Amino acid sequence: MTRRRPLLLQTAVAAVLLFLFVPIAIIVVYAFSASNVQSWPIAAFSLRWFAVASADEEVRAAFVLSLQVASVATTLAVLLGTLAAMAVNRMAPGPRDAVSFALVLPIALPGILTGMALNAYFSAAHMALDFTTIVIGHTVFCIVIVYNNVLARLRRLPRSLTEASSDLWAGAWRTFRLITLPMTASAIGAGALLAFALSFDEVIVTTFTAGVQTTLPLWVLGAIRLGQRLPEVNVVVFAVIVLTILPVGLAQKLTGEAGQLHK
Repeated sequence: MTRRRPLLLQTAVAAVLLFLFVPIAIIVVYAFSASNVQSWPIAAFSLRWFAVASADEEVRAAFVLSLQVASVATTLAVLLGTLAAMAVNRMAPGPRDAVSFALVLPIALPGILTGMALNAYFSAAHMALDFTTIVIGHTVFCIVIVYNNVLARLRRLPRSLTEASSDLWAGAWRTFRLITLPMTASAIGAGALLAFALSFDEVIVTTFTAGVQTTLPLWVLGAIRLGQRLPEVNVVVFAVIVLTILPVGLAQKLTGEAGQLHK
């Protein structure tokens, strides 16, 4: 019986992985199909649609906009999320729990509720839906990613280090620069990479905050609805998968390395 348990667990893990990644693998394979009709098995392979997608001005403009939004939203999330984590870490248990709950609520709520709330706020504030509103919407939930990573690291750091720094007459900024920041740098970096990936792929909140702007995920959604540019969609989705895997993989590496250092 005990010998069967590892086999059953391995089978369950394999089944879950297949369920998650087989559809993604199919899209990746379709990106290299020479035909403009999705059919299986694929008769011939080609890089034709990569050239078509890269020459498409709509795709290029949407790609650039997504990069710009993700970059700005990630920068703001790193600044605000790190500061919030450091402030919450110093609070008493009661207020700390309440503030922490409020900070993580935007990502816990369904995206459509967050998007509707932001849209209502922008309308009430008479703000036009443009690049700025997209960045604000993305920053709201990206802050949570950075906040959770940094707070988890701060809780693992021995308070004696900062106390020793204070005993040696180091000011708050010097203690932060020489002790706190180096020891939380990997957590901040991991949070930034995850926030960038999340922002780059975001659809629901962007739908309510973009106005006439079109990010790459919104372009994919619109092209799927039309149903006439599926080969290009497959190529764009393949590119998005690659661009998402890279920061997520780097974030996991940073988190893993940090965990080994603090054992």
